[in-house]
Amino acid sequence: MSDTKQIKPPLTIKLCAPRGFCAGVDRAIQIVELALEKYGRPVYVRHEIVHNKFVVDGLKAKGAVFVEELSEIPAVDAGRPVIFSAHGVPKSVPEDAEARNMFFLDATCPLVSKVHKEAQIHDRRDREVLLIGHAGHPEVIGTMGQLPAGTVALIETEEDARKFQPKSDRSLAYITQTTLSVDDTAGIVSVLQERFPDIVAPHKEDICYATTNRQEAVKHVAPDVDAMVVVGAPNSSNSQRLREVAERAGCKVAVLIQRASDIEWPDFEGARSLGLTAGASAPETLVEEIIDAFSTRFDVIVETVRTAEETISFNLPRELRDVVSTPQAATG
Repeated sequence: MSDTKQIKPPLTIKLCAPRGFCAGVDRAIQIVELALEKYGRPVYVRHEIVHNKFVVDGLKAKGAVFVEELSEIPAVDAGRPVIFSAHGVPKSVPEDAEARNMFFLDATCPLVSKVHKEAQIHDRRDREVLLIGHAGHPEVIGTMGQLPAGTVALIETEEDARKFQPKSDRSLAYITQTTLSVDDTAGIVSVLQERFPDIVAPHKEDICYATTNRQEAVKHVAPDVDAMVVVGAPNSSNSQRLREVAERAGCKVAVLIQRASDIEWPDFEGARSLGLTAGASAPETLVEEIIDAFSTRFDVIVETVRTAEETISFNLPRELRDVVSTPQAATG
Protein backbone atom coordinates (compact mmCIF):
# COMPACT_ATOMS: atom_id res chain seq x y z
CA MET A 1 0.00 0.00 0.00
CA SER A 2 1.58 3.34 -1.03
CA ASP A 3 2.13 6.19 1.40
CA THR A 4 -0.18 8.99 0.28
CA LYS A 5 1.09 11.46 2.91
CA GLN A 6 2.21 14.61 1.14
CA ILE A 7 5.84 15.56 1.69
CA LYS A 8 6.09 19.22 2.67
CA PRO A 9 8.93 21.28 1.20
CA PRO A 10 11.63 22.37 3.70
CA LEU A 11 11.70 25.95 4.96
CA THR A 12 14.23 27.53 7.28
CA ILE A 13 12.77 30.48 9.18
CA LYS A 14 15.40 32.93 10.39
CA LEU A 15 13.79 34.67 13.34
CA CYS A 16 15.20 38.16 13.90
CA ALA A 17 16.11 39.15 17.44
CA PRO A 18 15.40 41.69 18.77
CA ARG A 19 11.86 41.96 17.38
CA GLY A 20 8.39 42.92 18.61
CA PHE A 21 7.52 44.92 21.70
CA CYS A 22 9.91 47.63 22.84
CA ALA A 23 10.02 49.06 26.36
CA GLY A 24 7.84 52.06 25.45
CA VAL A 25 5.09 49.90 23.93
CA ASP A 26 5.24 47.43 26.81
CA ARG A 27 4.88 50.31 29.29
CA ALA A 28 1.96 51.88 27.40
CA ILE A 29 -0.04 48.64 27.27
CA GLN A 30 0.72 48.00 30.93
CA ILE A 31 -0.59 51.47 31.82
CA VAL A 32 -3.97 50.68 30.22
CA GLU A 33 -4.17 47.25 31.86
CA LEU A 34 -3.20 48.55 35.32
CA ALA A 35 -5.61 51.49 35.03
CA LEU A 36 -8.41 49.04 34.29
CA GLU A 37 -7.34 46.94 37.27
CA LYS A 38 -7.20 49.93 39.62
CA TYR A 39 -10.10 52.08 38.43
CA GLY A 40 -12.37 49.55 36.71
CA ARG A 41 -14.04 50.02 33.35
CA PRO A 42 -14.35 52.09 31.30
CA VAL A 43 -10.90 53.59 30.87
CA TYR A 44 -10.64 55.93 27.89
CA VAL A 45 -7.63 56.00 25.57
CA ARG A 46 -7.00 58.88 23.18
CA HIS A 47 -5.92 57.36 19.86
CA GLU A 48 -4.69 53.75 19.51
CA ILE A 49 -2.42 53.12 22.49
CA VAL A 50 -0.01 51.50 19.99
CA HIS A 51 -0.47 50.81 16.29
CA ASN A 52 -1.63 47.21 16.43
CA LYS A 53 -5.24 46.06 15.93
CA PHE A 54 -4.73 42.80 17.86
CA VAL A 55 -3.47 44.73 20.91
CA VAL A 56 -6.19 47.38 20.66
CA ASP A 57 -8.96 44.79 20.30
CA GLY A 58 -7.61 42.91 23.32
CA LEU A 59 -7.72 46.06 25.44
CA LYS A 60 -11.23 46.88 24.18
CA ALA A 61 -12.37 43.47 25.40
CA LYS A 62 -11.01 44.31 28.85
CA GLY A 63 -12.91 47.61 29.02
CA ALA A 64 -10.78 50.23 27.28
CA VAL A 65 -12.66 52.70 25.08
CA PHE A 66 -10.65 54.32 22.29
CA VAL A 67 -11.43 57.85 21.09
CA GLU A 68 -9.67 60.25 18.75
CA GLU A 69 -10.64 63.41 20.63
CA LEU A 70 -11.45 64.18 24.26
CA SER A 71 -14.75 65.69 23.15
CA GLU A 72 -15.96 62.16 22.29
CA ILE A 73 -15.94 61.16 25.97
CA PRO A 74 -19.47 61.41 27.41
CA ALA A 75 -19.92 64.07 30.10
CA VAL A 76 -21.14 61.39 32.51
CA ASP A 77 -17.69 59.75 32.26
CA ALA A 78 -15.65 62.95 32.62
CA GLY A 79 -14.17 61.63 35.86
CA ARG A 80 -12.99 58.36 34.33
CA PRO A 81 -9.26 57.92 33.56
CA VAL A 82 -8.05 59.08 30.15
CA ILE A 83 -4.77 57.73 28.79
CA PHE A 84 -2.65 59.43 26.13
CA SER A 85 -1.07 57.03 23.63
CA ALA A 86 2.59 56.02 23.40
CA HIS A 87 3.06 58.31 20.39
CA GLY A 88 2.67 61.48 22.46
CA VAL A 89 0.23 64.37 22.13
CA PRO A 90 0.40 68.10 21.44
CA LYS A 91 0.54 70.37 24.52
CA SER A 92 -3.03 71.42 23.77
CA VAL A 93 -4.37 67.95 24.67
CA PRO A 94 -3.43 67.86 28.40
CA GLU A 95 -4.45 71.52 28.59
CA ASP A 96 -7.86 70.57 27.18
CA ALA A 97 -8.10 67.66 29.64
CA GLU A 98 -7.35 69.97 32.56
CA ALA A 99 -9.96 72.46 31.33
CA ARG A 100 -12.50 69.62 31.31
CA ASN A 101 -11.41 68.51 34.83
CA MET A 102 -10.37 65.13 33.46
CA PHE A 103 -8.05 62.69 35.22
CA PHE A 104 -5.42 61.67 32.71
CA LEU A 105 -2.42 59.35 32.55
CA ASP A 106 0.35 59.93 30.05
CA ALA A 107 1.60 56.77 28.30
CA THR A 108 3.92 58.72 25.96
CA CYS A 109 7.11 56.74 25.40
CA PRO A 110 9.89 58.39 27.44
CA LEU A 111 12.06 58.47 24.31
CA VAL A 112 9.37 60.49 22.53
CA SER A 113 9.12 62.78 25.57
CA LYS A 114 12.89 63.32 25.23
CA VAL A 115 12.32 64.68 21.70
CA HIS A 116 9.53 66.94 23.01
CA LYS A 117 11.92 68.40 25.59
CA GLU A 118 14.60 68.93 22.94
CA ALA A 119 12.14 70.95 20.84
CA GLN A 120 11.25 73.11 23.83
CA ILE A 121 14.89 73.69 24.79
CA HIS A 122 15.86 74.69 21.23
CA ASP A 123 12.94 77.11 21.12
CA ARG A 124 13.93 78.67 24.46
CA ARG A 125 17.45 79.10 23.12
CA ASP A 126 16.03 80.97 20.12
CA ARG A 127 16.82 78.26 17.58
CA GLU A 128 14.63 77.50 14.59
CA VAL A 129 13.55 73.86 14.91
CA LEU A 130 13.45 71.34 12.05
CA LEU A 131 11.71 68.01 12.62
CA ILE A 132 12.67 65.08 10.38
CA GLY A 133 9.59 62.86 10.20
CA HIS A 134 6.46 61.79 8.34
CA ALA A 135 3.55 64.21 7.99
CA GLY A 136 0.36 63.11 9.71
CA HIS A 137 1.97 60.53 11.99
CA PRO A 138 0.67 60.93 15.58
CA GLU A 139 4.21 61.23 16.95
CA VAL A 140 5.00 64.04 14.51
CA ILE A 141 1.72 65.82 15.33
CA GLY A 142 2.54 65.53 19.04
CA THR A 143 6.11 66.78 18.66
CA MET A 144 5.19 69.73 16.43
CA GLY A 145 2.43 70.52 18.92
CA GLN A 146 4.94 71.18 21.70
CA LEU A 147 5.57 74.60 20.15
CA PRO A 148 3.23 77.25 18.70
CA ALA A 149 1.75 76.48 15.28
CA GLY A 150 4.13 77.26 12.43
CA THR A 151 7.21 77.18 14.64
CA VAL A 152 8.53 73.74 13.63
CA ALA A 153 9.52 73.01 10.02
CA LEU A 154 8.82 69.43 8.90
CA ILE A 155 11.47 67.76 6.72
CA GLU A 156 10.34 64.46 5.15
CA THR A 157 12.90 63.87 2.40
CA GLU A 158 16.36 64.84 1.18
CA GLU A 159 14.62 67.05 -1.38
CA ASP A 160 12.83 68.87 1.47
CA ALA A 161 16.21 69.35 3.14
CA ARG A 162 17.64 70.85 -0.07
CA LYS A 163 14.71 73.24 -0.52
CA PHE A 164 14.36 74.35 3.12
CA GLN A 165 14.85 78.07 3.69
CA PRO A 166 15.28 79.43 7.23
CA LYS A 167 12.71 82.01 8.32
CA SER A 168 15.36 84.26 9.89
CA ASP A 169 19.04 84.43 10.75
CA ARG A 170 18.48 82.46 13.97
CA SER A 171 20.60 79.35 14.47
CA LEU A 172 19.07 76.03 13.42
CA ALA A 173 18.54 72.73 15.25
CA TYR A 174 17.05 69.44 14.11
CA ILE A 175 15.20 66.67 15.92
CA THR A 176 13.72 63.46 14.51
CA GLN A 177 10.77 61.13 14.81
CA THR A 178 11.87 58.08 16.83
CA THR A 179 10.71 55.41 14.34
CA LEU A 180 12.41 56.47 11.11
CA SER A 181 14.67 54.56 8.76
CA VAL A 182 18.20 55.01 10.10
CA ASP A 183 19.64 55.19 6.56
CA ASP A 184 17.02 57.62 5.20
CA THR A 185 17.49 59.91 8.18
CA ALA A 186 21.28 59.84 7.79
CA GLY A 187 20.84 61.00 4.18
CA ILE A 188 18.57 63.90 5.20
CA VAL A 189 20.91 64.92 8.03
CA SER A 190 23.86 64.85 5.63
CA VAL A 191 22.11 67.33 3.32
CA LEU A 192 21.20 69.63 6.21
CA GLN A 193 24.73 69.57 7.64
CA GLU A 194 26.21 70.28 4.22
CA ARG A 195 23.92 73.28 3.76
CA PHE A 196 24.01 74.45 7.39
CA PRO A 197 27.31 73.34 8.97
CA ASP A 198 26.40 74.88 12.35
CA ILE A 199 23.00 73.16 12.68
CA VAL A 200 22.61 71.73 16.19
CA ALA A 201 22.13 67.95 16.36
CA PRO A 202 20.54 65.95 19.20
CA HIS A 203 22.97 65.18 22.04
CA LYS A 204 21.92 61.56 21.69
CA GLU A 205 20.33 59.99 18.59
CA ASP A 206 16.54 60.58 18.51
CA ILE A 207 15.77 57.39 16.55
CA CYS A 208 15.08 55.00 19.40
CA TYR A 209 17.22 52.00 20.31
CA ALA A 210 14.42 49.57 19.40
CA THR A 211 13.93 50.99 15.91
CA THR A 212 17.69 50.87 15.28
CA ASN A 213 18.10 47.35 16.67
CA ARG A 214 15.21 45.91 14.66
CA GLN A 215 16.47 47.49 11.44
CA GLU A 216 20.00 46.16 12.04
CA ALA A 217 18.63 42.64 12.60
CA VAL A 218 16.71 42.82 9.30
CA LYS A 219 19.80 44.09 7.45
CA HIS A 220 21.69 41.08 8.77
CA VAL A 221 19.06 38.49 7.76
CA ALA A 222 17.41 39.88 4.61
CA PRO A 223 20.27 39.33 2.11
CA ASP A 224 20.40 35.61 2.96
CA VAL A 225 16.71 34.66 2.65
CA ASP A 226 14.27 34.16 -0.23
CA ALA A 227 11.54 36.23 1.45
CA MET A 228 11.00 38.45 4.49
CA VAL A 229 7.85 38.79 6.58
CA VAL A 230 7.38 41.77 8.89
CA VAL A 231 4.54 41.34 11.38
CA GLY A 232 2.93 44.71 12.01
CA ALA A 233 0.18 47.16 11.15
CA PRO A 234 0.13 49.24 7.96
CA ASN A 235 -0.10 52.45 10.05
CA SER A 236 2.93 51.45 12.14
CA SER A 237 5.87 53.60 11.03
CA ASN A 238 8.57 51.36 12.48
CA SER A 239 6.99 48.27 10.85
CA GLN A 240 6.84 49.92 7.43
CA ARG A 241 10.49 50.92 7.77
CA LEU A 242 11.45 47.28 8.49
CA ARG A 243 9.83 46.16 5.24
CA GLU A 244 11.68 48.90 3.33
CA VAL A 245 14.99 47.98 4.99
CA ALA A 246 14.52 44.34 3.90
CA GLU A 247 13.90 45.39 0.29
CA ARG A 248 16.96 47.63 0.24
CA ALA A 249 19.08 44.86 1.73
CA GLY A 250 18.33 42.77 -1.37
CA CYS A 251 15.35 40.64 -0.34
CA LYS A 252 13.16 40.18 -3.42
CA VAL A 253 9.95 39.44 -1.48
CA ALA A 254 9.41 41.64 1.59
CA VAL A 255 5.87 41.90 2.94
CA LEU A 256 4.14 43.52 5.91
CA ILE A 257 1.24 41.50 7.34
CA GLN A 258 -0.93 41.83 10.42
CA ARG A 259 -2.12 38.23 10.88
CA ALA A 260 -1.53 34.76 9.43
CA SER A 261 -4.83 35.09 7.55
CA ASP A 262 -3.23 37.92 5.50
CA ILE A 263 -0.50 35.70 4.04
CA GLU A 264 -0.55 35.61 0.22
CA TRP A 265 0.78 32.09 -0.28
CA PRO A 266 1.79 32.51 -3.95
CA ASP A 267 4.41 35.01 -2.75
CA PHE A 268 6.26 32.16 -1.02
CA GLU A 269 6.12 29.46 -3.69
CA GLY A 270 9.57 27.95 -4.07
CA ALA A 271 10.93 29.71 -0.98
CA ARG A 272 13.38 27.66 1.07
CA SER A 273 14.36 30.35 3.56
CA LEU A 274 12.29 33.04 5.23
CA GLY A 275 13.24 35.98 7.43
CA LEU A 276 10.70 36.86 10.12
CA THR A 277 10.54 39.92 12.35
CA ALA A 278 7.93 42.08 14.05
CA GLY A 279 7.47 45.81 14.51
CA ALA A 280 7.79 47.32 17.98
CA SER A 281 4.01 47.26 18.55
CA ALA A 282 3.41 43.66 17.41
CA PRO A 283 3.05 41.01 20.14
CA GLU A 284 5.01 37.75 20.05
CA THR A 285 1.80 35.72 19.82
CA LEU A 286 1.34 37.00 16.25
CA VAL A 287 4.87 35.90 15.34
CA GLU A 288 4.05 32.42 16.67
CA GLU A 289 0.83 32.45 14.65
CA ILE A 290 2.80 33.15 11.46
CA ILE A 291 5.25 30.33 12.21
CA ASP A 292 2.34 27.94 12.81
CA ALA A 293 0.77 28.95 9.49
CA PHE A 294 3.98 28.25 7.57
CA SER A 295 4.32 24.94 9.42
CA THR A 296 1.06 23.73 7.85
CA ARG A 297 2.57 24.03 4.36
CA PHE A 298 6.31 23.61 4.95
CA ASP A 299 8.62 21.42 6.97
CA VAL A 300 9.84 24.28 9.14
CA ILE A 301 13.12 24.69 11.00
CA VAL A 302 13.36 27.87 13.10
CA GLU A 303 16.73 29.54 13.69
CA THR A 304 17.04 32.64 15.89
CA VAL A 305 19.47 35.27 14.60
CA ARG A 306 20.33 37.66 17.45
CA THR A 307 22.16 40.90 16.71
CA ALA A 308 21.60 42.82 19.99
CA GLU A 309 20.44 42.42 23.59
CA GLU A 310 17.76 44.71 25.05
CA THR A 311 17.40 45.26 28.79
CA ILE A 312 15.71 48.67 28.89
CA SER A 313 12.55 49.28 30.90
CA PHE A 314 10.74 52.45 31.97
CA ASN A 315 8.99 53.63 35.13
CA LEU A 316 5.22 53.53 35.34
CA PRO A 317 3.27 56.67 36.28
CA ARG A 318 3.19 57.15 40.08
CA GLU A 319 -0.58 56.67 40.16
CA LEU A 320 -0.20 53.05 39.03
CA ARG A 321 2.90 51.87 40.87
CA ASP A 322 0.85 50.62 43.83
CA VAL A 323 -1.00 48.18 41.54
CA VAL A 324 2.07 46.09 40.75
CA SER A 325 3.76 43.99 43.37
CA THR A 326 7.20 44.28 41.77
CA PRO A 327 8.60 47.83 41.45
CA GLN A 328 9.27 49.00 37.91
CA ALA A 329 12.87 49.94 37.17
CA ALA A 330 14.21 52.33 34.58
CA THR A 331 17.54 51.27 33.16
CA GLY A 332 17.52 53.34 30.01
